[in-house]
Amino acid sequence: MSQIPPPAPGTNGAAEGPTAPTAAPPQVLSPEDLTLKGQTIIVTGGNSGIGEGICLEAGRQGANVVIDYVTDEERAAAMVGEIEAMGGRAIAVKADVSKVAELENLVTQAVETFGRLDVMVNNAGVETGQSTLNLTEDKFDWLMAINVKGAVFGTKLAAEQFVRQGTPGVIINMSSTHEDWPMPGDLGYCVSKGAMRMLTRNSAVELGKHGIRVLGIGPGAIATPINKETMEDPEQMRALTSAIPLGYMGTPEEMGRLTCFLASKGGSYVTATTIMADGGLMQSSSGL
Repeated sequence: MSQIPPPAPGTNGAAEGPTAPTAAPPQVLSPEDLTLKGQTIIVTGGNSGIGEGICLEAGRQGANVVIDYVTDEERAAAMVGEIEAMGGRAIAVKADVSKVAELENLVTQAVETFGRLDVMVNNAGVETGQSTLNLTEDKFDWLMAINVKGAVFGTKLAAEQFVRQGTPGVIINMSSTHEDWPMPGDLGYCVSKGAMRMLTRNSAVELGKHGIRVLGIGPGAIATPINKETMEDPEQMRALTSAIPLGYMGTPEEMGRLTCFLASKGGSYVTATTIMADGGLMQSSSGL
């Protein structure tokens, strides 16, 4: 009668399966690897607020920047000149992200001008300031078409381009603390950011096998036109900044630096999650 040989030391008798994947070899990144130099980035809603901060920082790093805009063509054109003066390359493309055909043209213009696409930032977004009881269908549909449909199809079209190129790529969805944190009086906005949260996670899982990363950034209170009313009211500003542990409202420049870092090789293992950039606001409490 044959005997079963004893298990090899350290195996606990477990049958050997397929070789487990090993960790990536140690990689030393150069300072340039932590930038977007030479990469092509699309930023929707790129000519104001956080979008402007991202475009200018990417340009400063030597990227090829595609500035999407709907209004204020003059500002978009001026930004092209500013980016070129900093050593980057840029074009401005008018595209309403709620219309898939215009998003398709946005990607086409990027690729025809710069040869490829590397980073897609779904940044365009709007608010309506409507609560559950005063919500109207027209404003809700308008908001969801920009905030959700625009991001969903921006993600799809960018991913398709990355797959066509046979290259990895990065998709960043500009979400908000309000993907998790209620904001009474702005139901539609919170619903749209909750949708963006799951867009980020679900598409990242689907696209990981292609080397495509999808991640979100959740800004807190940032000094942009969307917060103009708060910034112009000293009492509201005092109340806001006292609730932020770092004690100040964030800036588009800070959001630009964070976005570009996460899109670079420095953020290479970040996907399927949202990075909250809120100065600690969500964790703040006045105590009991």
